[in-house]
Amino acid sequence: MTRTLRWRRLADSAALRLALLWAGLSVGVAFVATPAKFLAPTLTLPVALDVGRQTFRLYNHVELGLSLVAVLLALSATTRRRHALGFAVPILLVLVQALWLMPALDARTLLIQAGQPAPPSHLHTVYIAVEAVKILALLAAAAFVSARTRNLSASRGHAWMTMPPLESA
Repeated sequence: MTRTLRWRRLADSAALRLALLWAGLSVGVAFVATPAKFLAPTLTLPVALDVGRQTFRLYNHVELGLSLVAVLLALSATTRRRHALGFAVPILLVLVQALWLMPALDARTLLIQAGQPAPPSHLHTVYIAVEAVKILALLAAAAFVSARTRNLSASRGHAWMTMPPLESA
């Protein structure tokens, strides 16, 4: 096997792991750690909002880095188009969050922390929906980028098991 082919197969494997890691991070940050913070009875709302603002700002930077890694892996993979398509939706959603949603939520949070009334908004609901769609898209990306490998192994059987030929009737 040539060195380039080995590198491309490594990129395939890394892309699968990246998609699963990224989905797990999103679940942990958005759907576990953040709601848990608001269960702490001694944490005041302004402090909880400040912790959340900092957490999501840092996490958005991490996701931008993961997006860059996904693009680099897509450029190195055996099936570049499959990888690019697999990560397109999650990367687009991270950009929407970074360029529109996070600044809007930050402005709202700063108003509340300053003691000013914030107008009613559905931004948090939109953020939750975007996170849910991103997680589903990352799981789909994991399936999508690994489909070629599974199809090849399904036709040959697994290394630990040989597939007997079908008998004709």
